[in-house]
Amino acid sequence: MNKAKVEATLAGKPFSMESGVLAMQANGSILARLGDTVVLATAVMSKNVREGMDYFPLLVDYEERLYAAGKIKGSRFIKREGRATDDAILSGRLIDRSLRPLFPDGMRNDVQVVATILSVDEINDPDIIAINAASVALSASNIPFEGPIAAIRIGRINGEFIINPNYDERKTGDLDLVVSGTDQHIMMVEAGAKQISEADMAGAIRFAQEPLRVLYALQQDMIKQIGIPKTEVRYILPDKEVYAEVEKYQPQLETAMYGTFDKATREKQVDAVRDEIVAAITAKYIDNTEIDGAKHAKMAFEKLVKKTIRKNILESEKRIDMRPLNVTRPVSCQVGILPRTHGSALFNRGETQILTTVTLGSAGDAQILDGMEDFGIDGTTKRYIHHYNFPGYSVGEVAPNRGPGRREVGHGALAERAVEVVIPEKEKFPYTLRLVSEALGSNGSTSMGSTCGSTLALMDAGVPITDMIGGVAMGLILDPESGKYKVLTDIQGIEDGNGDMDFKVTGSEKGITALQMDNKTRGLTVEILEQALTQAREGRMHILDVMKKTISAPRPEMSPLAPRIETMQINPDKIRDVIGSGGKIINKIIADTGVKIDIEDSGLVMVASNNAEGMKKALEIIHNLTRDIKVGEVFKGKVVRIMDFGAFVELAGGKDGLCHVSELAWTHVGKVEDVVKIGDELEVKVVEIDHMGRINLSHKILLPRPEGGTIDDRPRPPRDGGGHGGPRRDNGGRHFARK
Repeated sequence: MNKAKVEATLAGKPFSMESGVLAMQANGSILARLGDTVVLATAVMSKNVREGMDYFPLLVDYEERLYAAGKIKGSRFIKREGRATDDAILSGRLIDRSLRPLFPDGMRNDVQVVATILSVDEINDPDIIAINAASVALSASNIPFEGPIAAIRIGRINGEFIINPNYDERKTGDLDLVVSGTDQHIMMVEAGAKQISEADMAGAIRFAQEPLRVLYALQQDMIKQIGIPKTEVRYILPDKEVYAEVEKYQPQLETAMYGTFDKATREKQVDAVRDEIVAAITAKYIDNTEIDGAKHAKMAFEKLVKKTIRKNILESEKRIDMRPLNVTRPVSCQVGILPRTHGSALFNRGETQILTTVTLGSAGDAQILDGMEDFGIDGTTKRYIHHYNFPGYSVGEVAPNRGPGRREVGHGALAERAVEVVIPEKEKFPYTLRLVSEALGSNGSTSMGSTCGSTLALMDAGVPITDMIGGVAMGLILDPESGKYKVLTDIQGIEDGNGDMDFKVTGSEKGITALQMDNKTRGLTVEILEQALTQAREGRMHILDVMKKTISAPRPEMSPLAPRIETMQINPDKIRDVIGSGGKIINKIIADTGVKIDIEDSGLVMVASNNAEGMKKALEIIHNLTRDIKVGEVFKGKVVRIMDFGAFVELAGGKDGLCHVSELAWTHVGKVEDVVKIGDELEVKVVEIDHMGRINLSHKILLPRPEGGTIDDRPRPPRDGGGHGGPRRDNGGRHFARK
């Protein structure tokens, strides 16, 4: 690739892209930098068509490198980066969804785009840089690609939209929006929000258009500088004459496709028409050595299905299942259907069926993150986790269960992001929450079903979420030539595959919590998205109304199977008093009470147990270990040491106090052992805490004062008392559980 370089200022930070520097054997290679975050994007295309493929084989890899953040993997045994983290998979999907619609129809050459993160400055997220760099790597290469496409992140703080917010601004703001598009149209949207209005979300997308134009023009400039012509490739498209023959079957196809029958019946009827067409075309072209009749008939049939669906919607608003454009499929819900889970729900919408469960754990069950963007010496933790499974039987297919793929990770992350905003803070609800959504049946938008199922299951588990969250997937049919379009509510799988948009919108009655949009057309405008957002709200309100009829508020009590967690706040300086040297004290508490204890650096103590008595005992011990002893308090403590001048008595928190020999009795005591021995329990009152923190006790003050007898009024001599009265120290850990 020829040498070229462009520079600009993005939100006050220097942004640059250059070619002809690294990875020179790739078809396209761009080194991009924003601040001190550096990304290398490469694009490579195979020389030949991959035969037998019925889709475009694009592979996008987002390669995190821990050295980019100055980190070494936390595992003691594996130091090389392994399987891509969820964050890396999600960033790769952002790139894929931005680029895929811009490849020519019928392309079947393998194309691989790799974004390698070389440096991360803990301010600028590399994902936006990677999308822009990948776009130029493709557009300026010889690979057929109808780009470029620009990408930008938009945040909002105190009601003001900002370009390219940093990590901290994304946490404190109420919007994290990624938009990719051309100088005129929107191609991809991804967002998380804290229940913002549809109007504000549309305003944010509109706000993104100006920086998109700047980045788009910057890419165009670089593409012209490089000036590499595109390679001619062979496109796999149906023969025109074959397509004309297949079109004659459109009336039969419409009869098979349209009606109120279920998915299985529809597919059976459509397959019968397809088989008839393939047989007829195969027979007609059996002697044609240039055209594979069966292959071209199948491709032409897929084109006819798409044309039929789009034509009926645009011209007569006729959908496959005869629903009006703005109506959702029938919705039904159940909760509490599994006897041993902490919470469960079944959500049905049409033929999409989701079973979601909730498992509650202690703070120590939180997931430890150790990725490139998990900053800090020990990385970060995650207490709200949503996992999504999509088995083959959900669509009536045979598929090996080999762990979650990119689709499963992406759908789970979307549902997680949608609901996370209403999860109570740890201080109010100190649990780790793991949700699992099982897609038992799929015919459109299982991720939105998972969002609804998560809300229901959380409420069934007694989690005090602040609002109910629902979600719906919107579709679009757009004629680029006339500009005519129709927005569809709650799309089925067939409408998704043959339409122009899959726009998932989640939120509460208050506003939007998440967006995810895939687009297949270059004609998408903000005005179309505004209508889709408005229509999505209507669909979401209907779904939420059905959900409320099943369960309208979180259960007042959690499942008896769920652990109970009590919290208390202690002085952080006294954490060591609870842990003890090498964890000796806290391990004894755990052994004696059977609880699990987590302590944060802030001094927040969380005690988890299903045994109420054990929890009460543990909390009492911790309270006594960390409490401040005050003058006037009375204790019954064990005598732990005897000196000539008095007895040391163990008080709350492992602290010792001195009961001077003169304070053991009202009468004269010649020898301490005449009154107490080591191991005896002695009731004492705190009479003084001196400037060194030493505690002086009295036993006699709690006894009746003798009348007319001899009273010991000897003055108390000063004591050297080395070290008594101070807290017991530790150098132990933070999370403890009974083995």
